[in-house]
Amino acid sequence: MLLNRLHHICFVKASHFSSSVVPSTNWEKLIKEIGLIYERCKKYEAGEVATYIPQLRNADPKLWAISLMTIDGKTASWGESKQKFCLQSVSKPFTYAIALNDLGDDYVHRFVGQEPSGRNFNDICLDKNKKPHNPMINSGSIVVTSMIKPEWTNYKRFAFILERMRCFASGNELTFDNTTFLSECETGHQNYAIAHYLKQNNCYPTNDDLSNDDLMELLKLYFMHCSIQTDTEVLANMAATLANGGIEPINQGTVISMKAVQNTLSVMFSCGMYDNSGQMAFKVGLPAKSGVSGNMILVIPNVMGISLYSPRLDVYGNTVRGVKFAEQLIDTFRFHLMSAGHHRCSLCSSRGEYVDCLRSSFSIRHSYLYSPGQEICVHSLNVLSPFS
Repeated sequence: MLLNRLHHICFVKASHFSSSVVPSTNWEKLIKEIGLIYERCKKYEAGEVATYIPQLRNADPKLWAISLMTIDGKTASWGESKQKFCLQSVSKPFTYAIALNDLGDDYVHRFVGQEPSGRNFNDICLDKNKKPHNPMINSGSIVVTSMIKPEWTNYKRFAFILERMRCFASGNELTFDNTTFLSECETGHQNYAIAHYLKQNNCYPTNDDLSNDDLMELLKLYFMHCSIQTDTEVLANMAATLANGGIEPINQGTVISMKAVQNTLSVMFSCGMYDNSGQMAFKVGLPAKSGVSGNMILVIPNVMGISLYSPRLDVYGNTVRGVKFAEQLIDTFRFHLMSAGHHRCSLCSSRGEYVDCLRSSFSIRHSYLYSPGQEICVHSLNVLSPFS
């Protein structure tokens, strides 16, 4: 019955298609073109390094790195891809995804909205329902952080968050930048004000039980996950796990549910780039999230995750080179989620299997259905249309 209800999709037995999401000819084209975009974006020297967190002002503005990982584990990097940086706000989609997975979206969104704020990411404001606008800004992420194992001590909570983030990274190492953490603790007065404003407006799930000391511990935990340190290679792995529906690409372990990924990517799409999120959705059409350290992730669902790092920021707090890269990527490949695509799919071509497809919805790009004793692969027409 399920198969009968799915229209305009081509079905191929699993034994007849290549395991590679990007066949070698398209991979070579992808790598070549991204390398060219990397070099073009390297010339952009506009923007300023973040200074409101003292430790971040020490970043070298010349640094520029890109890494990608496909959902089947292919990788490529350009520039200083081993350079360490703090996640800052790029930790937010991952803590949000953890909360969604463990608590459910109904519970999480009783306390946090889903709409762009139209304000700076660290503004002291709530929506008309007296909730933070979304989980991708400071107020929303502080509330989400308060939901994660609230009965535990801070060191256990942070160990839990760090271990879950390592799962997104297929077990790769994530470290902690204590200097940045202490810097935020000493100078994060705006975030302290936000935390108290949230308390005043009964925004926390355990609002009545939160003392001033509890608020300070909560802010420390928030600063801790913002101070998790990585590089673009590991971060691309984390983004690829989101692209792969919550299954990390290296070991194929399930990290979070597909529903949690769907909701996370939806909020990233509409709210992930601070007050430039609308322009990003319009021009680039991909879920994205940036952080004031200069890092950024792009998620191409069912294809790959991309991470970028360049400390020069625009007026919105987004990496200048990262945004330029995203725009030029869409000019080169049809990765925009609203792109009409083509009428043919060549995902199986590397094994001589070429499939004619009718136009289908971009919402089903590459997934698996199971019938008794048989695995079926579903391909929509525009999985590889970006390369044609």
